[in-house]
Amino acid sequence: MVEDGKLRVKFTNGWGLRSGNGELVGFTVAGEDRKFVKALATIESDAVVVSHPDVPNPVAARYGWEMSPVCNLFNGAGLPASPFRTDDWELIGVRPQPEPEPAPTE
Repeated sequence: MVEDGKLRVKFTNGWGLRSGNGELVGFTVAGEDRKFVKALATIESDAVVVSHPDVPNPVAARYGWEMSPVCNLFNGAGLPASPFRTDDWELIGVRPQPEPEPAPTE
């Protein structure tokens, strides 16, 4: 949901969302141009609100979407949030995985 230039990402099991150590990190946000930038992220109840001044109309957010992400979002049980993305855009630079060979039959 987009409100006032901010994208709200609601968590189904988001009770007790918290940052592991200070300011939330690991979030990026993009507009229609599909260019992701590091986002400002805040926790509001069971959601994280992401924004960036250079993205006035955000349409997608990602969390931990890097090779070695630095992330610090946890739920009330202390479990870390898994990497995710809200978009379904084609991933550039990712090679398609080959189909597995069928198992031999005897």
